[in-house]
Amino acid sequence: MKPSRPLYEREPELAAAAQAVDALCGAQAVGGLLIFSGEAGIGKTALLGEIQSIAADRCTIWSARGGETVTSVPFHVVRQLLQPALDRFPPDEMRALFGSWYEIAAPALGLAEPSGPQPDPQGVRDGLDFVVARLASRLSHRPLLLIIDDAHWADGESLAWLASFTARLGELPVLVVQAHRPEELAARQKESGPGSAHPSQVRVALRALTPDATAELVRAALGEHADDPFCREVWAVTGGNPYEAVELVAKVQDRELAPLEESAGLLRELGASARGSGLVARLERLGTNATRFAWAAAVLGTDISQDLAATLAGMSPAEAADCTARLREARIVTGFDPLEFVHPLIASAVYRSIPPATRTAMHGRAAWAITRAGLGPAAASRHLLEVHPDDDQELVEQLREAAKQHLAVGAPEAARRCLERALQEPPRQRVKATLLYELGCATLLSSPATTVQHLRAALAMPGLDDDQRIDATYRLAAAHSHNNQLKEAASALAVEAARTAPGPGLMRLQAAHFLWEGMQAGEEDGPGRSGRLARNADHLHGRDNAERALLTLRAFDAMLRGENSQLVVDICERALVDGHPARGLGWTDAEWGFELPTLVGITYAFTDQLDRAEELFGEAVRAFEISGWSGAHLAFAHTLLGLVHRRRGRLAEAEGFLREGLRLADRVGSGLPVHWDAACLLIDTLVARGRVTEAREIADRYAFGAPYPSAMVLPDGPCVRGRLLLAEGRTKEAIAELEAAGQALEPRGRFNGVWAPWAGDLARALAEDDPARAEQLATSARVHAERFGTDTAIGEALRCVSLFAAPEDAIHLLAESVRHLEASPSAYEHALALVDYGIAIRSPRELARAHKLATACGADSLANRAHQARASIRASE
Repeated sequence: MKPSRPLYEREPELAAAAQAVDALCGAQAVGGLLIFSGEAGIGKTALLGEIQSIAADRCTIWSARGGETVTSVPFHVVRQLLQPALDRFPPDEMRALFGSWYEIAAPALGLAEPSGPQPDPQGVRDGLDFVVARLASRLSHRPLLLIIDDAHWADGESLAWLASFTARLGELPVLVVQAHRPEELAARQKESGPGSAHPSQVRVALRALTPDATAELVRAALGEHADDPFCREVWAVTGGNPYEAVELVAKVQDRELAPLEESAGLLRELGASARGSGLVARLERLGTNATRFAWAAAVLGTDISQDLAATLAGMSPAEAADCTARLREARIVTGFDPLEFVHPLIASAVYRSIPPATRTAMHGRAAWAITRAGLGPAAASRHLLEVHPDDDQELVEQLREAAKQHLAVGAPEAARRCLERALQEPPRQRVKATLLYELGCATLLSSPATTVQHLRAALAMPGLDDDQRIDATYRLAAAHSHNNQLKEAASALAVEAARTAPGPGLMRLQAAHFLWEGMQAGEEDGPGRSGRLARNADHLHGRDNAERALLTLRAFDAMLRGENSQLVVDICERALVDGHPARGLGWTDAEWGFELPTLVGITYAFTDQLDRAEELFGEAVRAFEISGWSGAHLAFAHTLLGLVHRRRGRLAEAEGFLREGLRLADRVGSGLPVHWDAACLLIDTLVARGRVTEAREIADRYAFGAPYPSAMVLPDGPCVRGRLLLAEGRTKEAIAELEAAGQALEPRGRFNGVWAPWAGDLARALAEDDPARAEQLATSARVHAERFGTDTAIGEALRCVSLFAAPEDAIHLLAESVRHLEASPSAYEHALALVDYGIAIRSPRELARAHKLATACGADSLANRAHQARASIRASE
């Protein structure tokens, strides 16, 4: 990448690079991202070469380059960057270097065969981050400089990794220098989503050379006698593009033209030969063999093997060597073995000049040669994608196998391209349904809407066996749910269940149907569904996973309805095996999904079984991390741990987990179900801490409010928003929100006041203006809490009822509330009751206890209230 000629008018760019390298190599070792952009030929590669020279004695440098013909090869750029460094490690040291990320990240780099479950793409990116960080620490004597040229042609997987990796460069002693063509990169990012910026990012747009700099370039090559009119014409012909100016000067030297005004009229014709059709004509003048060899090299694209190019061109090694020499002399290729084109503009022009039929045939030969060499369908797939459809069933199977290999290394988009191309062949009718099913599975995480389309099509045609139909329907429902279409999910399951014979498959469909019906924020006949679920599940003992799934759903539904908590816990126990999810129902098992163990843990969390819930959710974090599922799954696991800490009253710890859940979710996208759950719980936690302004900031940032998603939010979203509005003093709005929450929940029979505390909060809001209704609400909430039977529910309900009792009765009710909450795991609610009780009996001792407990919870506002009340009582004594 080192430049072979001086750079002109690049002082600002070099100064920015020198400053970044100095920061990297300084005492603080500050990393960052330096981006150069500009049109083709503007001098990006030469600039990167100069930067490499500047840093060569101070940094460890890894470099990579995108290629126009290899954008479909997953992790192509990442492999260029990392493999040379990793090749130095023996296998045992390699495993140690990767640590627990080996099975996840090593296959993406081509260093190991895939094993275990299909990795989450975000997990692969995190694994690559880890490896780069470890390598950077191993190279601690020299900071790390990564140089990526032609980033607009980087493969999608590498672009996604670069976007996530560069967002955290402030944490690492790594400098990334990237060059790209802005319009082409913008087009790529429109497909994959833009990367996020970070504070250490510097962007520099390269400009064309001025007439003076162009004249300096001309005279450096042709001599000081080159006159002004000639130099001016060179600038006019090339537009100040450095590559075109250098090529034009070289043509002048080849033709032995005098660099004087009388020769200026010939420059336009010479300039045309440096690009487009002129370059192709120049190539053709080298002869048929040289042209075919150049075509073969262009088809191969990067890392061009002379022998493989000779095979594609159909010539002997001696002929290939002769062609290579002629192409080097004509400044079309450089290097020996492997070869590369002198400039990407040349590679593009040569590739596009190949007659379409010939280009297709050469891609086919390339795929055959790669497969014959034992490199596998995934390596050959970029060429298979370019072959014209021709009813070739062997090609269909090769592309299906390539898709499996791409999925196994965490490249679902590459798999999607292979399967979509296989559909065009087309496949035989008996294979098409299975192929559509595979395509739907490949796009589930990246495009739920596309998954719905493919799986519907697969289910509408013959070809799937019974197990495939059941699995396709299950995944179709999941895709609908990810797309905020829970009614459609339930409908698809009901239709398939109606045509499925009794057995485990039918029970799987029925369980999923109950799941997505019950998860809807609103449904027409909630009590009816709950009744059907109870009749289907109450007699079961958990003998197989289908029974355990139904028991899980029954327990969760019973918890929401506020049925007897001991009954609920007993049902949970039947849904587990020795207190843990059964094999096949675990956090990363694909058949049933992670929703079922999630529901068990949530049910425990709202029945005061917080140790059990924390154990399950801790298992979830470990399972997702081991499997590399560090996207939405890991975000949800952190959110669930945040829920446990919120219920325990460990508010600071809850806030930490919930913010981490949001951070992890933000890396994946926006508007995900986990965003709603994490934001809801974080708002509730911040309100409990007394940090209402921060809670409002979270609500605004994540658009927390109507319209709510079609899926229920954890805990009930309108209830939490109503609580926020009350804390802000917006009582009328809060009353409207809480009234609406009650009107949605009561007809469905959902009376768990810990999950959805609308009645208690509404009673407090109405206490002054409508005390009769407020007391009625509080009394009803107490009835439901005593039916549910947990200490948290009863204690909270008694504290609310005390607001409407005579003073003596209120003291008794608050004492009972304190007793129940002291026996519960809910420390924050216990602190609330202690404050109310201490104020009611005017006890500095009880208020001191309340202050200590509130402080331990992280409830600063409540602690201040206890302190002020205690001080006021003492002052009045």
